[in-house]
Amino acid sequence: MSTETTTAPGTTATAHDAPDTGARTPEAAGLITDARGRIDDLDGRIIGLVQERIAVSAVIQRERIGSGGRRVNLSREMEILAHYRDQLGKPGTALAMTLLELSRGRV
Repeated sequence: MSTETTTAPGTTATAHDAPDTGARTPEAAGLITDARGRIDDLDGRIIGLVQERIAVSAVIQRERIGSGGRRVNLSREMEILAHYRDQLGKPGTALAMTLLELSRGRV
């Protein structure tokens, strides 16, 4: 059983046929739904890349520690923070900090 709602004068849509987009026209709702699908795909790829980054970081840490070095290389982390800040502004720094925290593992 579907509930009909008015989306624009003379048009109706069912509540469970499409997610709530906040749009006021079917055309806008369609564009938003498509764009959300693209975002979901991008998020999946980003998560996969973060997981890959974590794995690569684990290799680096293992080799560094195995050769007598420290687990964390602070100068390298500062380079990463600066790179993200330069590319994305202040929020880039927060993103880089999160990535570094995820990649370090337990310290």
